Amino acid sequence: MVYLAAPKCLFPPEPEHYRGPKLKVAIIGAGLAGMSTAGELLDQGHEVDIDESRSFIGVNPVVKALVDPDGALKDIRDLDSISFSVWFLSKGGTRTSIQRMWDPVAYALGFIDCDNISAWCMLTIFTLFATKTEASLLRMLKGSPDVYLSGPIRKHITDKGGRFHLRWGCREILYDKSANGETYVKGLAMSKATDKKVVQAEAYVTACDVPGIKRLLPSSWREMKIFNNIYELVGVPAVTVQLRYNGWVTELQDLERSRQLRQALGLDDLLYTPHADFSCFADLALTSPEDYYREGQGSLLQCVLTPGDPYMPLPNDEIIRRVAKQVLALFPSSQGLEVIWSSVVKIGQSLYHEGPGKDPFRPDQKTPVKNLFLAGSYTKQDYIDSMEGASLSGRQASAYIRNAREELVALGKQLAAFESQELMEAPTTTNDELSLV
Repeated sequence: MVYLAAPKCLFPPEPEHYRGPKLKVAIIGAGLAGMSTAGELLDQGHEVDIDESRSFIGVNPVVKALVDPDGALKDIRDLDSISFSVWFLSKGGTRTSIQRMWDPVAYALGFIDCDNISAWCMLTIFTLFATKTEASLLRMLKGSPDVYLSGPIRKHITDKGGRFHLRWGCREILYDKSANGETYVKGLAMSKATDKKVVQAEAYVTACDVPGIKRLLPSSWREMKIFNNIYELVGVPAVTVQLRYNGWVTELQDLERSRQLRQALGLDDLLYTPHADFSCFADLALTSPEDYYREGQGSLLQCVLTPGDPYMPLPNDEIIRRVAKQVLALFPSSQGLEVIWSSVVKIGQSLYHEGPGKDPFRPDQKTPVKNLFLAGSYTKQDYIDSMEGASLSGRQASAYIRNAREELVALGKQLAAFESQELMEAPTTTNDELSLV
């Protein structure tokens, strides 16, 4: 039997109509990667359950590309061994351009500067903009991602029969080896407060970020290169600050109007600057008014501090003080406006550090464990660690599952028969700790 490879191009075609056997698939993680995988599998008619430990889902060579996108992507991937600064300077770029223009872009993409980010990471974005005109438009969500991003995907999944199980975290991947030495998953040991269960399926997908997959992988699996490579990927700290003002911070034309609260005014866009610790920021009251505009209140600035390392140990009050001071330096016209509400969110490990030489360590979605598949933006696909990369990884994981369907069904029958035999031979007990689902 010949199994087709999963789509590896940046813009894979829609999968063909599926006519094979239906599978029961268990997915760990209800982020974009998990939901993308679930959506693809449900469209094929499979039975899908998604377990999520949180209480919510969701959610973060350009010229050649115009005539030869696939060739350009190969050339770009070969540039993973050098930083964007090295590549840019070798093409006649200047250090001033890097500092004033490209560093803010790099911080927004990977939370690291051009000296530390891979040339592949940056050039992938430029290639996307060069080959896809619809990708060259920047759009902000009208409101909360839960409503305008995750919400529609969740509805599609539930309408198709998919099931979400929130607050169920995976404690352990249960596995064994066959007589010929092949590793396979027997189930997922799950817990929710004091409740416990074992989830069993014919295919399993771990749709996690880098810290999440490291916590899940059995230590003995590091003997397999694909899993050991994951430990070469390290997350970057990130700090996000929100500041609500009693006026409009980015209104530059009319100082008097910036003090009124009857109408939202200012720069309605995603903004970049090389002159503050937050390279990327926006006034959410303007860009996403459905959920973030408040009558009688002003700007809600969201600022992403990159790099986040210096801010991680600081108390929130000090972080807010520093960011507010830098906001005033960027917009002197905001002198006199007051911060009436603030929020600080620290993430110890967000995107993985997309430095030179890291791309080869990204794992494929198909693993040596016969019925286990990976999804997540850190996995191998022709995009960076991002929402788009997460979605693409889900499509690739579902393609691998589709192509291995008959083998997965056969393995499932073997495991079911083996389990039935074990139950018949096991002594009767009334203290079962785990329930099977």
